Amino acid sequence: MPDSRISPAGLGLAVGAYALWGFLPAYFLLLTPSGAVEIVAWRVVLSLVFCVALLAVTRAFRPLAAMLADRRIMGLSLAAGILIAVNWIVYVYGSTNGFVVEASLGYFINPIVTVALGVVFLRERLRPGQWVAVGVSLVAVLVLAIGYGQPPWIALALAFSFGIYGYLKNRLGSRVTAVAGLTLETAWLTPIAGVVLLVIAGTGDLTMGRESPSHTVLLALAGVVTAVPLLLFAAAARRLPLTLMGFIQYLAPLLQFAFGVVIMNEPMPPERWLGFSLVWFALVVLTLEAVRHRRRSAVLRTRGGVGG
Repeated sequence: MPDSRISPAGLGLAVGAYALWGFLPAYFLLLTPSGAVEIVAWRVVLSLVFCVALLAVTRAFRPLAAMLADRRIMGLSLAAGILIAVNWIVYVYGSTNGFVVEASLGYFINPIVTVALGVVFLRERLRPGQWVAVGVSLVAVLVLAIGYGQPPWIALALAFSFGIYGYLKNRLGSRVTAVAGLTLETAWLTPIAGVVLLVIAGTGDLTMGRESPSHTVLLALAGVVTAVPLLLFAAAARRLPLTLMGFIQYLAPLLQFAFGVVIMNEPMPPERWLGFSLVWFALVVLTLEAVRHRRRSAVLRTRGGVGG
């Protein structure tokens, strides 16, 4: 469990992880004219290569072998791999087709979706503040749907795919490290990604090695770009309180939102500002409620310890 004190190293690792995730849209735009499917296929294959190399350097194959013998872990990692592949495809598509702002919305509402998933999967009871946050978020999605002329499918797909992915990762437990988990997930997906790349190559649309040298290098770094933030996040999570991690997680969608509005000049009509404002209000309510509940639980534990 992370120490309740703030670790400067942990803070730096967390900010680094979320900042890298926040700048992903810029990276994917640099990969033009590669399509979302090709980018994700290379991301899968090269992530596996990077993770295997990292496991070799750290000599961590023995724990991985133990995981391979566990049917439960293998099944959960397969499901997690499918969900993260869906998340990646939707996110890359949104980043490269003028939907960066909507993609950022997906990660803004992800904490609220996670709370809702706790009710569905874990039968948790919502506290009053959580009910307010969920209710305001539903209103926000309705306002945004009216503004967009349709539900914000990209945002919803990202929020739910990553929310359920997070739930499955939680079910895997602490025995599965970030590197080992990503290795298993990409190992399941690599055969499919390989077939996809062969099909794209067969149609003559494969961009790897056919564009500029800089494009080839950037595309070849897809595995590193995928794995490094995950490793930074895993290292930070062991050093920081969960409450602080909860605050820092909003850095990534904030950077994505700013990139979409300021750099990409994506339209933000009044109803979209209203929808985002409602989401941000819901996040403030959710965060304050989480802090209050954590402090109250700590006080109750302390009293229980003194009384016992």
